[in-house]
Amino acid sequence: MYRRRLRLLLAIIAIMSGFTLVSSGHAADKPSPPNILFIYTDDHTHRTVSCYPEAFDWVNTPNIDNLAKRGVRFTHAYIGTWCMPSRATMLTGRHSYGVESMRMVGQYPGSEYDPAKCPFWPSVFRENGYCTAQVGKWHTGTDTGFGRDWDYQVVWNRPRHVDNSGAYYYDQLIETNGGEAKMVEGYTTDNYTKWASNFIRGENRDAEKPWYLWVCYGAVHGPFTPADRHMSEYADLKVPTPADIFPPRPGKPDWAQKIEYWVKGEKGEPVMKGGAFGGKTVEGAKGVHGNTLTDWVRQYHQGVLAIDEGVGKLMATLKETDQLDNTLVVFTSDQGFGWGQHGFCTKLAPYDATIRSPMIVSMPSLLPEGAVCESPVGGVDIAPTFFNFAGIELPWKMHGRDLTPLLKNPKLVRKEPVLTTLTGRMYGSDTNVVPTNVEDLELNGVPWWVSLVSGRLKYIRTLKEGEIEELYDLAKDPEELTNLAFDRKFADKLSELRAATIAELKRTDAGMAEHLPPVKMAF
Repeated sequence: MYRRRLRLLLAIIAIMSGFTLVSSGHAADKPSPPNILFIYTDDHTHRTVSCYPEAFDWVNTPNIDNLAKRGVRFTHAYIGTWCMPSRATMLTGRHSYGVESMRMVGQYPGSEYDPAKCPFWPSVFRENGYCTAQVGKWHTGTDTGFGRDWDYQVVWNRPRHVDNSGAYYYDQLIETNGGEAKMVEGYTTDNYTKWASNFIRGENRDAEKPWYLWVCYGAVHGPFTPADRHMSEYADLKVPTPADIFPPRPGKPDWAQKIEYWVKGEKGEPVMKGGAFGGKTVEGAKGVHGNTLTDWVRQYHQGVLAIDEGVGKLMATLKETDQLDNTLVVFTSDQGFGWGQHGFCTKLAPYDATIRSPMIVSMPSLLPEGAVCESPVGGVDIAPTFFNFAGIELPWKMHGRDLTPLLKNPKLVRKEPVLTTLTGRMYGSDTNVVPTNVEDLELNGVPWWVSLVSGRLKYIRTLKEGEIEELYDLAKDPEELTNLAFDRKFADKLSELRAATIAELKRTDAGMAEHLPPVKMAF
């Protein structure tokens, strides 16, 4: 124990000083790399976490809040745009247009990839002495990578078991270590927490190796089913109606005027159109409390409570096993989710209300506690950060930037912009030419787009000919209701961010950068 703590102390001194320790050839001289616990939720907006000021005042997530108290909370995290490309980014460190050979095939969510053209970085951690594990939802090709990328895996392989791909909360077909899938009962959020806790305690891993564990909760994805024990929570609440839940939506592009997930009920209140949730694989899922906006938002927030409990249990397990000081914990989601804002009940769209995620990073032995970082960050930044903490060289060009400087000093103002993209169902070189046919260009009515956040200004370019550009001041207009692209005072800034977006696409080798469809100029 003394030797382990000494190695940890040396590692802390090295990282905080900006040095890399060089081994003399003796294992005892080499600092122990940290464990990494990566907690990843699904369709989970930052507005459901009570330590975020955007949350309703009735929201209560004490365990995630405690994680923020012992770490760094990022105010503006743009992790991804929807389930599959976000996870592809987490596995490669690249935007979807840089994930070669990934493709949707057959019935949704069927997908495939070529591991030779699309390597996943956990394999590099394995080669460098880490024990790697993944628990929970798998949504990136039928090949889960067990034995190549992962030493231990217990996963719900949605692309392989299409007929079971809507079973987000109960009765999942679970594959363990690449074996034959078996039906598992119980509430899935609780199951994933149990399996992850067991791994942390030492089951299914080499106790002499540092570990990387990716816990992929399926919650709080539709049909947003809460655990039975939470069905009575958040009673008597009232959710205010978002300003532009119904069209027209001034300043928004033409495609956004057609979004209609909500209609007016008998008393003028928003109700879900069609009376049920219409998400892929869970079509026709009726609300457990009713069909108003308030009913659905209540149900959605109830589904987060088991995640919060899970975070508490995972952190307790780290503490019980004396691994808290030497474990980097990252909590975030594949993307956010809109509830009435701009008419949505989904993700996909380029607005903060639909895609912005919570993100908290904690390791008090190395990083500040109770800190808030207001610099925007992206999903592509996560893998390079993990590599830096593990002391491993990047195996290929990744699109993001190491977040360690921001983690050490959260008050730093990030100079680099954050790019976010939606390329529908297409990946890699298939995105070099932006499609013009609706089937490939649009996903649930949302066309391809690119967005750049620089400071508190956000630029959006819809990749459909003739659509307008968008520019928002997220500090003064966090709901993104006033499109400054039509304000001549911002003409120079609009031109600057337009050029910066193209430059960032080129920096990250996006083939589409050379021939983006023209936009409809404001003036």
